[in-house]
Parts: sequence; C-alpha cells; structure tokens
Amino acid sequence: MSDSEIIRIYLETRENPCFSLLYNRYAGKVFGKCLSILHEEGLAQDATQEIFTRVFANLPSFGEKAQFSTWVYSITYNYCIDFIRRQKKQGEWLDFDVERAAEMPDSDIPDEDMLRIEVDTLRKVLEQLPISDRMVLLMKYQDEMPIKEIAALTEKSESAVKMQLLRAKERAQKLRATMHTSNE
Repeated sequence: MSDSEIIRIYLETRENPCFSLLYNRYAGKVFGKCLSILHEEGLAQDATQEIFTRVFANLPSFGEKAQFSTWVYSITYNYCIDFIRRQKKQGEWLDFDVERAAEMPDSDIPDEDMLRIEVDTLRKVLEQLPISDRMVLLMKYQDEMPIKEIAALTEKSESAVKMQLLRAKERAQKLRATMHTSNE
C-alpha cells in the first residue's frame, strides 16, 4: 500500500494499523536523522516520538504537495534545528551573497574532495561545523538531496543553498587541513 493510500485510510478511519504502518516505515529513518543531528541516542528517541506526534497531529494538512517522506524529513529537520537552537542559543542562519551564488557553479570545491575525507575525520569535522553547515552538507551528501529540495526544506532560494554549500565545504576543508597538520 502506498503512503497516500495509508494516509487517506487513516484520515477516514483513524485506525491504529494505519498509524503503525507509517510509523514502522519511517521511524528508523527519522531516528537515524535525529541521531546524526543530536548525537545522543536518548535525545534522538525522544525527538522521534515528538516528531511523530507532530506528523500525525498535522496529517490532515499534509495535502500531498510533496512526497510524504519529504514532508516527514522537513518536520524532522525543523524539529532538530529548533531543539539545538533552544539548547545552545545558537544564532540564525547566516546571510549569503545570493547574487554571487546565482552566477557560480555548484561549488569551487569538487564533490570528490568532500568524499575523500576519511570517515573519522569527517565526523570530527562535522561536529565542529555550525549546525546550519552540518545540516546542509548532510542533506546534500548523506541524504543525496538535490539543491531544489534542500532549498524547499530550508525555505531558501537555490542560490542561497549553493552559497551555503560552498561556504560549508570551504569550512570543512579548512578544518580537515587543520586536523591533518596537527596530527603530523
């Protein structure tokens, strides 16, 4: 049964098996995303429960304008970002030079360079990046989301996302270089 069919039946009947089907389909992915952002299993479990509470409370407003998985991801991303901002009192997203981003290719740093970073080093680099940089890199490289979808989820223009990716990759490369030279 497709997500759309399950949602339609759930909205008509409010039957728990429909809730369970959607939960079982997406809970692992939501938990994994929460764990990658929040870095604590307990927090990720709590976040997953809260996110699904929000998903099912807002299911009547879903409207199928996007795929259900994208909608759930958006709720997950926003919940985790809001949680971190509340916890760390972190500032807002950085402003980007949108005009410069519109005129440039996706990045001056080839994707292959990002993919060559060793896993342990990558984890350390990601932990040191600002949350906004970490999230955009994870969406692009871990979740393999296209720029257009990242822009929709973050409510930014595609140019702003490209610029943010560029700057995040530059910061990641600098951190990696710093780690590499300090290990020698």
